Amino acid sequence: MAEVTPAAADAAPGQEWRPPSYWPFVVPALVVVLAVIVFPWVFTIWMSMNEWKVGSPTTFVGFANYVRMPNDPRFVEAVGHTLLYTALSVLLPLILGTFAAVVFHAKFPGRGFLRGVFIMPMMATPVAIALVWTMMFHPQLGILNYLLSLVGLPPQLWVFHPGTVIPSLVLVETWQWTPLVMLIVLGGLAAIPTEPYESAQIDGASVWQVFRYITLPLITPFLFIAGMIRMIDAVKSFDIIFAITQGGPGSASETINLYLYSVAFIYYDLGYGSAIAVIFFLLIVAMAALMLHLRQRTMWTEIGSGA
Repeated sequence: MAEVTPAAADAAPGQEWRPPSYWPFVVPALVVVLAVIVFPWVFTIWMSMNEWKVGSPTTFVGFANYVRMPNDPRFVEAVGHTLLYTALSVLLPLILGTFAAVVFHAKFPGRGFLRGVFIMPMMATPVAIALVWTMMFHPQLGILNYLLSLVGLPPQLWVFHPGTVIPSLVLVETWQWTPLVMLIVLGGLAAIPTEPYESAQIDGASVWQVFRYITLPLITPFLFIAGMIRMIDAVKSFDIIFAITQGGPGSASETINLYLYSVAFIYYDLGYGSAIAVIFFLLIVAMAALMLHLRQRTMWTEIGSGA
């Protein structure tokens, strides 16, 4: 005799349908998702198709706000600043974090204490970091120019000059988030077996050869994870940039995030600001998808080469 499944019992003729017993647990989560994630995005997309300024009635304009962006020189400049800032804020912490992970993976006295000191920048709040670095960047009173004078280098304007403001902000970002990359790479180094290193030592491989042909390929998946985390965090960076420069001098450090803030909350152009928010979100998704694609290709290449 065939066993009657719950689905068959629910579909039996003459029997009243009853909702599954787990629905009371699903409905609250569904309501939260709809209220916190889905509705705000649907409303943002709707606003982006309207000309809506605070105090004025809304007017449906379709895709006019999106067509306006390529002709907006300030938006185009903000995109360039965002890409440059993101690229430097990902590349430098990856290089320095990997180097720090290799150093702290070795056994030496006081390693645990130094690790704790190294990750301290991650514990500070962004605004506090911004205030401290603003004082350090001061052309006359800042310690950075004093350190440059000790080695005979001329003083710099740092965040007060359009040519050096983005590298200076990247310096702050690198100082704060290099420890995060180090912790991720340290996890990868701890997972590497010792056999490849023992074989390389027997074959007489140099330190660089061991790193290039053993360590680096094995920690590549961890580098991709660290790179993706840093990329998403850097592309939407706001607090440190706003607290130090507010997008200045002029608009030399204005990223998409800061320009979006200015459009929506200073000029009160909610329709155009919503369109920028949608494009900004799509940019983050595209960059994350690119990182995932590169990681997938690297994984298959490693599998194919090892077969």
